[in-house]
Amino acid sequence: MKTIGYIIQKEFKQIFRNKGMLPIIFILPILQLVILSNAATYEVKNIKVAYIDYDHTSSSRALVEKFNASTFFNVLTDFHSQEIASSAMLTGEVDVVLEIPNNFERNLVKEKTTDLSITINAIDGAAAGVTSGYVNQIVQGFNKDVKMSIMDISKKAEQPVTIEAIPSFWYNTTLDYKTFMVPGILVLLVTMITLFLSGMNIVREKEIGTLEQINVTPIRKSQFIIGKLFPFWVIGMGLLTIGLILAKVIFNTPMLGSLILLYAYTSIYILVILGMGLLISNFTDTQQQAMFIAWFFVVIFILMSGLFTPIESMPKWAQLITEFNPIKYFVEVVRMLLLKGSGIMDILSQLLKTLLYAVIMNGLAVWSYKKVN
Repeated sequence: MKTIGYIIQKEFKQIFRNKGMLPIIFILPILQLVILSNAATYEVKNIKVAYIDYDHTSSSRALVEKFNASTFFNVLTDFHSQEIASSAMLTGEVDVVLEIPNNFERNLVKEKTTDLSITINAIDGAAAGVTSGYVNQIVQGFNKDVKMSIMDISKKAEQPVTIEAIPSFWYNTTLDYKTFMVPGILVLLVTMITLFLSGMNIVREKEIGTLEQINVTPIRKSQFIIGKLFPFWVIGMGLLTIGLILAKVIFNTPMLGSLILLYAYTSIYILVILGMGLLISNFTDTQQQAMFIAWFFVVIFILMSGLFTPIESMPKWAQLITEFNPIKYFVEVVRMLLLKGSGIMDILSQLLKTLLYAVIMNGLAVWSYKKVN
């Protein structure tokens, strides 16, 4: 135990002695949490709208005003022809072109139906889908207004029965994307910092030539590994604490579940990441190699974790691969504990898989580490 304590003390001294390392470990993750949580959003705002009004009636003006009153749309101008509108969309001046045909109001009154042409810039398919949903909501709202103002009120009884769905939003009643993103960004930061630090730490010993000196000492392999990796486990838990405080103070993120359970799960999860970092360091000779390999796996794990895109939307083969992704389980657990208030039985599956992952990963890492006695 004295040997392990000496190695741990030596590692902490090296970390805090390096003035350039402390901002990287603590300041940069804080900035990333604040910036990414505000920037990484699924919301689409300030959609630039232009319109072509061939009807020039009160109904067409009312429809345009509906778009103008929305917080998601910014109605810029009107065009006199489709050619001018297409040119504006080509240059990126507008995102949506609303084309109101001739006899728009007359068809609404007499035929009870009319067509409306809407052109959406769909280079970003996800954003275009969201924009289309916003457009449909406004058009549906306009339809309700038309029924009350233009249609013959006396014929209301002849209209078909309408069923209106009233949604109830659980766990995120305000539909604030930050409530969803902040826990995920927190997972991202804890994972990246602990993986990079642990992956490059032992490689650094190789580069400066001290690893060979340590290998010929009586220090056991297990003692050396625990002593080298334990400081990064502490740093990971510290980053989680700082992140939770910022999430509550700055973003008012709900914390409905047990924080003790969250820390218990995180302590196991960090062991997985430390084992992965050690495994990478065992097969690399320079810090640059370790960084590139760690970055390769981190990018894949993050993009396939459900942090930014739903796993259910992935192909079947990709969903199968995500079962071996530890970040996926951490993202699920953090969101379940903080936003849903889940208990230990709710996360038992993720907990057991992560524990198994930690045993296997650290077992492989220790086994692959070569020590010359």
